[in-house]
Amino acid sequence: MIILGIETSCDETSAAVLKANKKGGEIKLLSNVIATSLSLHAKTGGIIPEIAAREQVKFIIPVIEESIKVLKNPKSEIDAIAVTVGPGLIGSLLVGVETARTISFVWDKPIIPVNHLFGHIYANFIGEDNIQFPAIALIISGGHTDLVLMKNQSNIKWLGGTRDDAAGEAFDKTGRLLNLPYPAGPQIESLAMDVEKDIYHFPRPMIGSDDFDFSFSGLKAAVFREVQKLKTPSDNDIKNISFSLQEAIFSVLIKKTFKAVKGFDAKSIILGGGVSANQTLRKRFEEKIKSENLGTELFVPSKSLCTDNAAMIAAAAVFNPVETDWRKITANPELYFD
Repeated sequence: MIILGIETSCDETSAAVLKANKKGGEIKLLSNVIATSLSLHAKTGGIIPEIAAREQVKFIIPVIEESIKVLKNPKSEIDAIAVTVGPGLIGSLLVGVETARTISFVWDKPIIPVNHLFGHIYANFIGEDNIQFPAIALIISGGHTDLVLMKNQSNIKWLGGTRDDAAGEAFDKTGRLLNLPYPAGPQIESLAMDVEKDIYHFPRPMIGSDDFDFSFSGLKAAVFREVQKLKTPSDNDIKNISFSLQEAIFSVLIKKTFKAVKGFDAKSIILGGGVSANQTLRKRFEEKIKSENLGTELFVPSKSLCTDNAAMIAAAAVFNPVETDWRKITANPELYFD
């Protein structure tokens, strides 16, 4: 089957075409086109929902047209349309949902509504058919930090998530305190690269709790206190703060993930979301797997599939092909794990 994926949950506008057999197996990505309004949001230090939606109205048709160029006859070759219905910004979601509904009506194709969070998980299945179950998936993005158990390709159980700020949100809020460009995650990763000592040792919230929940709001407060003490942080101060922040966040993520891995005898660890593009985090997971000698395998998408993209939405539709009439599709910005 061939699926056209559409993703507009935040500031990215993306369309993708992928091919897969109905029983799963290897998913072949034919195209993945992404247009971003990041440069506009960088000027304001964060995403302005109205600006994001207006830019997506401009981008959505050209992006779809570009993505389907890989097909000789898109109308006849495409079997279904997958679209993000939530969570996300309501204005942005509506751009994608209404576009998908229109194409569905005109081309007489079914729509498969997709939970954006599931998309980050299934990004790992694109071009990969060796993931063993049960698996523990960690979603780490600007808006979400969640641990889930995958019993098989389509059976997902939520284990725990953040009670306040997500990991990516902690990076961005710290970035604003340090006057770093938005988004701050890649900047902090780069600044921390040459640091070897955790001199600030920021708190590791909930690292020893009995559940699989997270809390990162206190980290921003801890960083704020240090910045106040320094008054005008030097370049070296900023590098050390960046390293200590990463250490605090990564320590919690790894501790909780491996607790779940051992508790459910997981054979695979799956990472997804923008923060999973961090190479230091990947390395830390690999080192932990080796030191624990659990025989668990780590799966992380390529960098282009970590951030928001339509390929992951189409991939999620392959394993959860619940076709819905276009009249019944609605955007749900508060959608979570049901």
